[in-house]
Amino acid sequence: MIGVFDSGLGGLSVLAALVEALPRADFVYYADTAHVPYGSKSDEQIQRRVLAIGEHLANIGCGLLVVACNTATAAAVQALRAAHPGIPVVGVEPGIKPAAQETQSGRIAVLTTEATANSRRLKHLIRDHAGRVEVFVEPCPGWATHVEMLQLDDPALAADVRVRIEPLLDRGVDRIVLGCTHYSFLAPLLLQVAGTRAQLVDVADAVARQTQRLAADLAHGSGRLLLQASAHPERLHAALPRLHLGQIAARVA
Repeated sequence: MIGVFDSGLGGLSVLAALVEALPRADFVYYADTAHVPYGSKSDEQIQRRVLAIGEHLANIGCGLLVVACNTATAAAVQALRAAHPGIPVVGVEPGIKPAAQETQSGRIAVLTTEATANSRRLKHLIRDHAGRVEVFVEPCPGWATHVEMLQLDDPALAADVRVRIEPLLDRGVDRIVLGCTHYSFLAPLLLQVAGTRAQLVDVADAVARQTQRLAADLAHGSGRLLLQASAHPERLHAALPRLHLGQIAARVA
C-alpha cells in the first residue's frame, strides 16, 4: 500500500495523478484536517504532525510514503526519512527547475504558503535551480483555507487572486509555480487572470513519475483506495465531486 498525506484536501490533486499513473496500486490518503492549514504553523509543529502521520501510515502497512504537501515537505521530509529509513519517501517541492528552464522572460513567480515562503528548502531550490532567472516569491495566506472550505467561487478569493497575480504579470513573469498542492484547484481562477501571459507550473505529474519509479511490487495491487482524516472524514468524501475528482471517488473502498 502507498500512503499519501496532506494537511487537508490539497494533496488530492497529487493523488489524482498517482491514481492515473499507478492504476493497480492500493493507496491510503490521510488528510490532517484537525490541524489544517499547515502554512501558518511553525516548523516544529509541522514536524510533529508529519512524524505522527508517517508512523500511523507505516503501522498500517504502507511501504512507500508520498508527502503531498509543499509545506510539510519543506519543514519535515528529512525528519520523516530519518524516522523511517526502510521506507521510500517522495516529497512535493515547487517546480522551480522546470519553470526556470522554460521561462522566456527570465522572470518566474512562486505562489506559496507563508511557511514555505520562509523555508530554507525553498531558498535552496531557488539558489540551485533558478540560475540567473529572477524569482518572485508570493505568499498567499488564506488560499488553502478557501480550498478546504470548498469556497472556490468566493468573490473575495477571486479578488485576492487578481491583486496578487496582476503585479507579477506586470513585472514580466511568464511562469507561475504552484507552490502548494491546494493551489492546483485554483487553476481556473489563476488562468482567468493570467490568460496567455503566463503558464502555470504544477509538479503533480512529476511526483507521480517518481512514485512509479520507486513503487516496485506496490504498483501491483487491487486498485483500492482508503480515505482517512484526523477530523471530519465525511467532508473528505463529500469534497471529491466538488473538486471534480470522480476518478478517485470511483476507487474508494
